[in-house]
Amino acid sequence: MLRLALPLCLITLPALADTISVPSRIIAVTVYPYGAEITREVAFTATPGPHDLLITDLPAQTEPNLIRLAAPQGLTLGAFALRSDRLPPREEVLTPAQAAAKAEVEGREAAVAEAQAVIDAIEARAAAAEAQVAFLAGVRPEGAALTPEALAALAQTVGRETLAARQAALAARAELPAAQKALDAVQEGLDQALAAQAALDRGDTDYAALSVAITAADAGETTLTVTHFIADASWQPVYDMKLTRKEGAALAIGRGVLVSQSSGEDWAGVALTLSTAQPSQQAEPSQLFPELRRIAAPGSDSDDSYRVEGVVAGAAPEVMAEPVMEETASAAVQGDVVVYRYPTPVDVASGVENLRLALDEITVAPEIEARAIPRYDRTAFVLARFTNTSGEILLPGQAFLMREGTLVGATWITGIAPGAEAEVAFGAIEGLQLTRDMPTRAEGDRGILSSSTEREEVAVLKVKNLTDEVWPIRLMDQVPYSEQEDLEVTYQADPAPTETDVKAQRGILAWEFDIAPGEEQVVTLTHSLRWPQGMELQ
Repeated sequence: MLRLALPLCLITLPALADTISVPSRIIAVTVYPYGAEITREVAFTATPGPHDLLITDLPAQTEPNLIRLAAPQGLTLGAFALRSDRLPPREEVLTPAQAAAKAEVEGREAAVAEAQAVIDAIEARAAAAEAQVAFLAGVRPEGAALTPEALAALAQTVGRETLAARQAALAARAELPAAQKALDAVQEGLDQALAAQAALDRGDTDYAALSVAITAADAGETTLTVTHFIADASWQPVYDMKLTRKEGAALAIGRGVLVSQSSGEDWAGVALTLSTAQPSQQAEPSQLFPELRRIAAPGSDSDDSYRVEGVVAGAAPEVMAEPVMEETASAAVQGDVVVYRYPTPVDVASGVENLRLALDEITVAPEIEARAIPRYDRTAFVLARFTNTSGEILLPGQAFLMREGTLVGATWITGIAPGAEAEVAFGAIEGLQLTRDMPTRAEGDRGILSSSTEREEVAVLKVKNLTDEVWPIRLMDQVPYSEQEDLEVTYQADPAPTETDVKAQRGILAWEFDIAPGEEQVVTLTHSLRWPQGMELQ
């Protein structure tokens, strides 16, 4: 037995890995139109050998499949997993603002306690004086040997002491208003400090912990980087579009962003990057399937003949969508990815909606015209047509419109790709008045023997310039069109339109001209419709 015991004593058993619980610090955030990638720095001290590193402060909504780790030389990473239950007590790590708020609250609480102690001391003095008065009031002479002189002396003593006690009680109570006022002041300061602290408090936020198996080669402090994805964050563009035309036509587009996040934790002093990549959107092109078409006798049941490899011809194939993984989707987005890096650290509190940050300003050369639609409007509107020469896509977003330095409204712009043209309206021109009169309208048969019915309409379009400047006008109206041979549509315009079927829209007409101050431009537009007898116009 002795010989067996000795070798067993020499066997070296593997050391059990200890657990290192440590918080993390957010150092950088990349926000996408939907979702955000968060980079955290985890600093800790380890001895050589294996350890179980427990990072205790990841948001509960962290996507476990999208966690990535990076470690310096000398630190080997093993398996890791996100844990949401059976977590050890977590040390609350305060931001500098939270630490300052906590210190302020503690100082205010001490001031309130001190002011309350002053009031308590005053009330104690008053109570003691009242107790002395009550005692003196209960003094009774005893014994038949008490002489009149002694009785008189006792009465004087009781009276003098009672007066002094009452005066002491009154003096103590006189100090109460000032002491109470001081207490109210410090209590108000405490309430304000508590409100400020509550504004910084993250509340009862649910957290998850990341457990990472590590092996340290050397003793000392080291740093691990954790990158993960959350869904409750977004950003969207916002624009200030400033149009000037009196001293050279120019359109300045000031770009900003609105950032929102509800991750459950505040981002304090982080390096903020805004990306136009959309990892949550479609990452690959759609798939085409062969379409087999057949003919069959009317009324025959040929459903089976239309089935090809489980797909019914003419019906959209059912495609099984696979989950989009963040690490691949971000590299396969439609269009070029534009990245904005904010130049200074940013604070974004959880629950904040639409924190506005300014980016840059680009200037384009617009073509400006007054768009006139007298069929519906009574004034013309300023319209700027421009090409996006910035080399970057202008994403969809709200735009606030300013004309010659005056806010004239807001609109929503769609995405404008580099090199693409766009039109933005900049409000009404009250001095360009529009009318559309219809002096003649006839409808009915052209004779008893006629085999056709006709409708004729005459419209007189007028643009009057009451401003003190020349305006380029684009006047637009419409006439009906037909796709039936039996329904004949004709029109006449004086003057003739500059453009017909505008933007491939049949029947849309446009006239372009300059109108001087005080001038009136008139366009007469006549159209007629003819159809066979017995038919109805719809």
